[in-house]
Amino acid sequence: MKIAIAGGNGFVGKALRTHLLDQQHEVFILSRNTQPYTPLEGVTYVNWLNKGDQPELQLEGIDAIINLAGESLNSGRWSAARKRRILDSRLTATKEIKRIIAVLQHKPSVLLNASAVGYYGTSRAETFTEQHRMQPTDFLSSTVEQWEQEAMNSGIRTVFLRFGVILGKHEGALPRMVLPYKLFGGGTIGSGQQMLSWVHIEDVVRAALYCITTPSLTGPVNITAPNPVNMKAFGKMIGHVLHRPHWMPVPAFMLKLLLGEMSVLILEGQKVLPNALLEHGFIFSYPTLESGLQDLLK
Repeated sequence: MKIAIAGGNGFVGKALRTHLLDQQHEVFILSRNTQPYTPLEGVTYVNWLNKGDQPELQLEGIDAIINLAGESLNSGRWSAARKRRILDSRLTATKEIKRIIAVLQHKPSVLLNASAVGYYGTSRAETFTEQHRMQPTDFLSSTVEQWEQEAMNSGIRTVFLRFGVILGKHEGALPRMVLPYKLFGGGTIGSGQQMLSWVHIEDVVRAALYCITTPSLTGPVNITAPNPVNMKAFGKMIGHVLHRPHWMPVPAFMLKLLLGEMSVLILEGQKVLPNALLEHGFIFSYPTLESGLQDLLK
């Protein structure tokens, strides 16, 4: 297949590109960077979102579009201006993808639009599936809700990839969460009762391709492992896998002082289950936290 990725140079995008190439697919990376890229067999770089760009000229005949584009949530404190950029970057990219789809003579069969489990808000008691319809309660849920709304009515099958906390060996949240344990200073963050709906990066890229090749999957799809845990259990499992102690707590007030509103990413969470994937026959390579961490931290 020919598959286009917007945001293909980020953590998930790079892993997805590698997986698709390994599966012998042809990849088109949509990028604002107009500088020449190092040639990579099977990859075509397409300029977009700059004045005068016409990415549709290179995308005729693609089979799927994956939209991962948007400013990172965790690269700085959430000032009012930064919140605006986080939202606007997602809406602008999604609008442009819909425009591209509209003008293509041979349209792709599916749009996979990134989303997040932040859609469900935060809770320590409730369990969320794709059947839950929520009203925004905070910045994250509002951003995700607007992002999904913008991607609707694309004219083709649309899947909302509601990502949980994605665990990778060298990128994403895990290396920073593991560091204190390597220094023998790991411990519970905040109360430890906040839920963490995690997923191994390998299952993320496999699930994305599964969504492309499974026509009955449409609408929201939770990209989370089937066994979420609370933050205390997560930390203890890191210590267990690394053979390091889990003893030094990190108080919530300290994170709030350091991170401001962004601390909600760590101090709050939600228990989310991947019912849509499971009901459509997807099999996780890393269904439990121990199996995932044993692979990533070996």
